Amino acid sequence: MTLLSLPARDLNRQELTTLVEHVAAEPERWSAHVGYGDTERVYASLHRDDHVDVWLLCWTPVNDTGWHDHDISSGAVRVVAGALAESNPRIGGEPATRIVSAGESFSFGPDHIHRLTGVGDRSISIHAYSPPLWRLGQYSIAPDGVMRRQSISYAEELRPLEQPAPS
Repeated sequence: MTLLSLPARDLNRQELTTLVEHVAAEPERWSAHVGYGDTERVYASLHRDDHVDVWLLCWTPVNDTGWHDHDISSGAVRVVAGALAESNPRIGGEPATRIVSAGESFSFGPDHIHRLTGVGDRSISIHAYSPPLWRLGQYSIAPDGVMRRQSISYAEELRPLEQPAPS
């Protein structure tokens, strides 16, 4: 599955994984967009149609998406350079965290809540979503464990939300 051979339908998780792996192997498609910033993460849309969108994201160690979901979209991520930490919230415990290194991919369904942060000096990843992103849910988790969701546009940069005031 490549950008030139996309079917006219939404893609499943395996197809999204295959797509990000193919796009990652074609640096001529994305290398001109690579850049890094600590105050704002550098990212670029590589493709968007009625069924899928593909993004390049560049990371420094201070880049942090905050807790979020992808609303109705499934997704896949391929780490091209460096590494990302993917964390998942756990009720009553510390988040489950794993390191995804260059050359590794992972996928998820629309029910997946996670947080991504850069690991090491500089990292690059390719992300694909189907159906294309329109809305995302961004979460804050208060020190007492209360979680709240805020709906945001796909065009807004993900970053950690301020902690909600105690209720």
